[in-house]
Amino acid sequence: FLCFIIEHIGAIAPKGGFIDGFMKKMKKPLSLILAGAGVLFLLGAIFVIGRQLYDDRQARDTISELKASAETPTPEAPVLTPAASATASPAPTASPSPEPTPVLTANPYADSFLENEDMVAWLCIPDTPIDYPVMWTPADENYYLLRGFDGSSNSNGCLILDTDSCVDPLTTNLIIHGHNMKSGAMFGTLSDYEKEEFYQDHKTIQLFTEQCLRNYEVIAVFRSQVFKKSDTVFKFYNFFQAATEDEFNDFYSNIKEMSIYDTGVTAEFGDHFLTLSTCSYHVDRGRFVVVARETESGGDYLPLDSENSGTETDADLPHR
Repeated sequence: FLCFIIEHIGAIAPKGGFIDGFMKKMKKPLSLILAGAGVLFLLGAIFVIGRQLYDDRQARDTISELKASAETPTPEAPVLTPAASATASPAPTASPSPEPTPVLTANPYADSFLENEDMVAWLCIPDTPIDYPVMWTPADENYYLLRGFDGSSNSNGCLILDTDSCVDPLTTNLIIHGHNMKSGAMFGTLSDYEKEEFYQDHKTIQLFTEQCLRNYEVIAVFRSQVFKKSDTVFKFYNFFQAATEDEFNDFYSNIKEMSIYDTGVTAEFGDHFLTLSTCSYHVDRGRFVVVARETESGGDYLPLDSENSGTETDADLPHR
């Protein structure tokens, strides 16, 4: 652009005049400056792209290592009772049968929980790239915003459980935030739920906590945004605990009304929700949101501190 101006001024300036001479002297230095600026811009772009590719690879390698350490949970072997004696014995008297003791299994992500105490859960949407640890740092909610699982700098960040959410004791709604990465990492593919066909094939979501596996079914999919504090509108990101049925119904009715399509899934007071939120660019500070309702627990896990001890007591039993 500057070269164009110089050439334009030089064309209209009198030949042999001061301006003409000045323009001829400045043309070459300015061309060199512009060429240098172009080279610097190109190098900067290469650095940014290279750094992003490096971050993507580091994040993939870290998650792959964590997944490799996960074990497939298997129920403990039942205790066998001795065979009955061949000698006659008196007929047993009727007595109330004791309640069955729940069978506890090893947590498949025990190693990851023990490696980083900030990990509060592992989120998995089967048959999708969303399969990551979830971090929770109430003292600094944004600590893992630009950090990997190991705490090193990484633009992908981690999935983050909102400070006001809690898995133990369980709040009515768990909100998990994640970056919408162009590479598809973190929540970069969450917006695939905008298509009802995708939802039909990916209705279930799993959340592995220290205590148990929680299963969810998608109930609503919608676009929203982060509003001003003064805006009197429904703000999905402010709902964590339903103290009353009215509070529960307000959240439930709004997400159903905002949903892009009808999932046919319903909920009632006492149910629990899982909300996944990522950036969306349809409006300023937009958000793409997927809400799921808890259906059933997949079973309790052995306490992390006793999985390798080979013993357990009543005090060790997980609770929800």
